[in-house]
Amino acid sequence: MKHHLNTLFVTTHGAYLSKDGESIAVKIDGTIAMRIPLHNIGSVVCFGGVGCSPALMGACARAGIALSFLTSGGKFLAKVSGFTPGNVLLRREQYRWADDPARYAEVARTIILAKIANMRSVLQRAIRDHGDSHSSSRLKDAVTRMSQSLEDVFRETDLDSLRGLEGDASRSYFAVFNDLITNPDKAFAFHGRSKRPPRDITNSLMSFLYTMLSLDARAACETVGLDAAVGFLHRDRPGRPGLALDLMEEMRAYLADRLTLSLINRQQVKPGNFEVDEGGGVTMSEETRKAVLQAYQKRKQETITHPFILEKTTVGLILHLQARLLARFIRGELDAYPAFVAK
Repeated sequence: MKHHLNTLFVTTHGAYLSKDGESIAVKIDGTIAMRIPLHNIGSVVCFGGVGCSPALMGACARAGIALSFLTSGGKFLAKVSGFTPGNVLLRREQYRWADDPARYAEVARTIILAKIANMRSVLQRAIRDHGDSHSSSRLKDAVTRMSQSLEDVFRETDLDSLRGLEGDASRSYFAVFNDLITNPDKAFAFHGRSKRPPRDITNSLMSFLYTMLSLDARAACETVGLDAAVGFLHRDRPGRPGLALDLMEEMRAYLADRLTLSLINRQQVKPGNFEVDEGGGVTMSEETRKAVLQAYQKRKQETITHPFILEKTTVGLILHLQARLLARFIRGELDAYPAFVAK
């Protein structure tokens, strides 16, 4: 059974984690603030200046508990892990597929189709909400362009061409993303996708949630025995979890983008809780980071019917199910990889 509330997020600057028997002790200013049994934890995510004892790192590695370190803004720094689990035959087949242009393009095309379809769904939901407004007209035009992109991707077999079509669809999507923001506060205005660093509040929220999603995708890959570093759409690059990034493409719009819009439009985040650093990047306060994490965890508990297996599951389990479906496809148990497309 996979739990969704078994991730320990440590956001307090100066906190120190240590092993206390079979528990994790969280110390703040030298005083133990809480103890959590190791068997209740699936992963630990530390933000900013958080320390950790070697004994706890070893205990987490032995227990298969992912221990990740991020900057205060949510940028991934490092992860502590033990021996690599999984079936070596599955990984060897994954590596062969990653070296076969026909194979990796086939998987990449399926993932890109799902990504574009899910982005289009976000716009279509907004059209239903906007009625006949001027924004609705722009959104409809973007939906038309993305529908054409889907047709073009379906016919393409070259990876570089597929990436170009993905880029075109993403530009159409983000060109109207500001029309999805109904919060009247101009501080939330979106002027295009910006990364490393994010240049506005919306991008800051989006990038932070993408980081959380990438950690979940990496855990899903490793849980089923796939190598998270060897992708099909995202080619090999030292330090990059290519396959995890492949899987999260299906979930960006459905989970991260929709949650970003919900947080802004429902005024669950305030402009005053964000600040611009010396490099021009926008970062969120500790209070806001906690609120976003809580909203992310709550969203993962929501129940849906999986479009392929046609069974009830939680949003937080989708990445794990997709990783298992991909593993079955690589092993030859499925004729095609059924990427996640939200209904």
